[in-house]
Amino acid sequence: MATIFSPSPILSSSTTTATTTTKTSQKQPHPPLFPATKPPSLTALITTTLAATTLLTSSPPSSLAVDTYNIYYGTAASAANYGGYGGNSDKKASAEYIYDVPDGWKERLVSKVEKGTNGTDSEFYNPKKRTEKEYLTFLSGFRQLAPKDVILNNLALSDVDLQDLIASANNVASEEKKDDKGQLYYVYEIDGVGAHSLITVTCTNNKLYAHFVNAPAPEWSRDEEMLRHVHESFKTVGSF
Repeated sequence: MATIFSPSPILSSSTTTATTTTKTSQKQPHPPLFPATKPPSLTALITTTLAATTLLTSSPPSSLAVDTYNIYYGTAASAANYGGYGGNSDKKASAEYIYDVPDGWKERLVSKVEKGTNGTDSEFYNPKKRTEKEYLTFLSGFRQLAPKDVILNNLALSDVDLQDLIASANNVASEEKKDDKGQLYYVYEIDGVGAHSLITVTCTNNKLYAHFVNAPAPEWSRDEEMLRHVHESFKTVGSF
């Protein structure tokens, strides 16, 4: 094994005129055990600091952040023909509308009484925040849409929560859209004090369909992109 220390000095002597001179070899410096490294540049230090700050201050992802959805096929069956959850053996074949449901959301069973009184046909919710939800209502006997403000007011008549949201809203926006087949849709966005709502209304098959996406303000801020996707996924069967 090589020794770290240099060997003992080598002694050499030379004689001159009765005088003896002793020469001692110079001890050579040891090479450094750890080579010196160049200190990082100021730019590198700043970049590293900013990266660490970003990791520490970035908002944590939603506990229910999703990138997959399930298609729901709604039949808009009347209360008299409503068979409850799973009552229709082939919903896809008899569906009148569809919309996307975030993976992990739960379906709420709609009772015949509820279906008969306010026309609720289907509903899904976030199991960690039940007021973050989407649902659809329908009413029979409508051949065409009334003006936008009339439709929204009529929807609020049978929905107390919607009434309160509109009454306290910071802003209520509405617009008309048509799909590639010319079917007309009313689109509403209600920005309330403590909640946000996206509503799509259309009329076909002699029925009026209204699709709602609601979320409390904190969930809206967190899940806006996902909720807008769900909102825009609603279509009646004849329009896709």
